[in-house]
Amino acid sequence: MTRSRYTLDRGLTTRMVSTMFLIGLLYVVLVGVLLVLLRGAWPIILVVAGVLFVAQFWFSDKIAAVTMGAHEVTPEEAPELHGAIDRICALADMDKPRVAISHSDIPNAFATGRSERTALVCATTGLLRRLEPEELEGVLAHEMSHVAHRDAAVMTIASFLGVLAGLITRITLWSGLARNSRNAGPLGLAIVLVPLVSAAVYVISFLLTRLLSRYRELSADRAAALLTGRPSALASALTKVNGQMARIPTEDLRKAEPYNALYFMPAFSSKESLSRLFSSHPTLEQRLDQLARISTELARP
Repeated sequence: MTRSRYTLDRGLTTRMVSTMFLIGLLYVVLVGVLLVLLRGAWPIILVVAGVLFVAQFWFSDKIAAVTMGAHEVTPEEAPELHGAIDRICALADMDKPRVAISHSDIPNAFATGRSERTALVCATTGLLRRLEPEELEGVLAHEMSHVAHRDAAVMTIASFLGVLAGLITRITLWSGLARNSRNAGPLGLAIVLVPLVSAAVYVISFLLTRLLSRYRELSADRAAALLTGRPSALASALTKVNGQMARIPTEDLRKAEPYNALYFMPAFSSKESLSRLFSSHPTLEQRLDQLARISTELARP
């Protein structure tokens, strides 16, 4: 991938790298514990882990795009959307991704793809209908920042550990080993410990992944604001989209909630401290505060 003109926030990058390191360390601990407790099953563990990782890495973005109803559009079908992405690509010195639209009244956008070559940027019809051109460019610049920094691949790798831990828990609980645990001695102990260890790893990895997701959203906001030079337009889009969410039927928001990590703005958000811990996005106040600071920085001579 050629280096784009998106500006990196080194503080946020350091925190993201640290979080990824902790997630990787957790993965090593999980596999090590499993190899000790289930010595005879280590080939199965490694094969399952490998196959699951490859499948998630190569197909998760495609599955997400299909599930969210994204369909590619030509410049003739969506000239405004293509024009905005063309301008952002020129500013960032990036190859143009595939462009898609999702027919949903929820005002949102997302980007998928492991690299610039496989990237797809999608906007909903609800977003296109509600935003002014400068606001739309701010949102799309945010999504293109995810593409430039390969955030989809990073989050896929980060979330893999939680998926693996949950799968191992189910396999252990449902396997034939459980039926023989009474007479298995050390094996019976493993049947008890493996689900407990896997469950603990799942919870910790989930929290770390959500923390990483919040970092990457702040980083994408900052990169988009600096690239376009209009942090106020992105702030306006955030405020408008957040306000419009309240007018969307709750049933529709609930359907979109599983894909919050991919969206520009979560379908549901909360100001409660505990909910913030589990959120995939920073609060609106945090994002607006950062953009206000960037506006001040850009205004300085």
